[in-house]
Amino acid sequence: MPVGTRIVTAAERPDLWASVDGIFASLWPEYNHHGDLTARYFGALLPTYAHLQFLLVDEETDEVVGRGRSIPFTWDGTAGDLAGGIDAVGLRGAEARHAPTALSALAAEVVPGQEGRGLGGAVLRAMAAGAKKAGLSPLLAPVRPSEKHLVPLVPIEDYATRRRPGDDLLADPWLRTHERLGARIVRPEPHSLRITAPVADWERWTGVTFDAEGPQVFPLGLAPLEVRDGIGRYYEPNVWMLHEV
Repeated sequence: MPVGTRIVTAAERPDLWASVDGIFASLWPEYNHHGDLTARYFGALLPTYAHLQFLLVDEETDEVVGRGRSIPFTWDGTAGDLAGGIDAVGLRGAEARHAPTALSALAAEVVPGQEGRGLGGAVLRAMAAGAKKAGLSPLLAPVRPSEKHLVPLVPIEDYATRRRPGDDLLADPWLRTHERLGARIVRPEPHSLRITAPVADWERWTGVTFDAEGPQVFPLGLAPLEVRDGIGRYYEPNVWMLHEV
């Protein structure tokens, strides 16, 4: 745990949890807030699984510097059972309230300006410990690679396994953080988060004019947006990583 911080859950400090949504919303591209399926279950996390939502708090100021969101779900232990990524795990979690077998991280977030202190790793470790305490080992994470938007046309299957010369660690910084905590790649998932909306909405979210049909690259997109008949369809790729706890 970084010096001067502690972990609390939303069950222990609901007052802090309620105060930070706006802070973390700015970390994500606008389009990420409009998933076809994620809106159905993200709002239910707090009342249903408050003990599995984590806050990293500055001990001196009592201010939140990091947050971890997670959901229990059923998993048979195979890579194939993780098909569908974050969309599938959310729906499966909603259906498995009485018999979950594992915990999925949904997001590990650090307050802007607090980067570089190892806080993201601390949040992940807290979720792994929470999984073990709840009897939901292991912790899995459908990871959104932090630099995939720089090469949106590269398939996630190829991007996920790229390694740095010299130390042979994973090239993507966020994937590498998970790897340094002992996690391993289980499955790259090209269709993890589905977002379907009129082109006008996509233009508002991205600041780009989409005046052609077919696949379109856009800022901060991890894959192309498919434009057809006035509708933009996007599937965001993630990489499933497993933390043994």
